[in-house]
Formats: sequence, C-alpha cells, structure tokens
Amino acid sequence: MGSIRYRWLAVFALASGVAGWLINDWATRNSLPPAVLSIFGLLTVVLISGATLVLGLRVRRWQQGRRDRELNPIAAARTLVLAQATAYAGSLLLGWHAGVFIQQLPLWSLRPGHPATWGSLAMIAGGILMISVGLLVERFCRLPPDDSHGRGTAARPDDADEREDGEYA
Repeated sequence: MGSIRYRWLAVFALASGVAGWLINDWATRNSLPPAVLSIFGLLTVVLISGATLVLGLRVRRWQQGRRDRELNPIAAARTLVLAQATAYAGSLLLGWHAGVFIQQLPLWSLRPGHPATWGSLAMIAGGILMISVGLLVERFCRLPPDDSHGRGTAARPDDADEREDGEYA
C-alpha cells in the first residue's frame, strides 16, 4: 500500500477550494445561505480524528514492543486506510471552507461577525486537524526498515521488493 501523496492533498484542497468559492459565489448572488457545515460537523470532525488517533496509538504501542497480544494485520491495514481517508477528507474540508471563507471575506465589512465566516474558519481548523491526524497515524503504521516483518529482526537481504523507508504494519 502506498503512502499519502502530499501533492494529491494539495490538489484536492485546491480543487475543492475553487468549487467552494464558485458555488458559494453563485449562492450569494441568488440570496442563498453560504454552504458551511454547522457546529455538529465540527464535532463529527473531532470525533473522527479522535477515533483515528486512538486506533493509530494501538498500532504504535504494538510497534514499540508492548505486544501483550498479537496485532491483527487486517486491523492494522484498516487503521492505515482510515488514516489516509481522514487526511484526504480533511484536505477536501479544508479546501471547501477556505474557498467559502475567501468568498465571504469581502462581505465582512457589511456584516461583521457573520456566522458563516466564523463557521468556515472553524471547519478550516477541523480540516487541518484531520490532515494532521491522518499523516501522524500513517506514520504510526509504518514499520522501521529493519523490522519489515514485525519480528524485531533485520530483514533478509534477499527481500528485493522491500522499500528503503520500511513497510506498513
């Protein structure tokens, strides 16, 4: 399984930012409310990030030698996929709400304290949180280069398909 591509995170954030700006501009011109998630969306972002972090810490504890019981490889793979999905979803969330914020910024002088502007800033912070947790948990799931089999021993030299930076748990 490949690691998160930072370039793709940036592309997703940029594309969703442009879409957020365009759609919110259209909504504002047609007297519709801004397309910003509510406080419940932010609560969901925090809960998803927390769950991802808890699962990642479980993999990290196993990696650091606290192996009371065997780590299920399917659970470790699911944790990795969840971490990557969290990072990509955070990128989309960050981009969309940054686009909404930029579109709403010129209206700040007309309606100071506008809830959509503060809501978009809160969701931007939530997107940054999701990206950070996703990248951190992905790093937790990576095995050191000399421990690609999870046994604490050096990898065999005949493993030609192993990567220099280590495999995932």
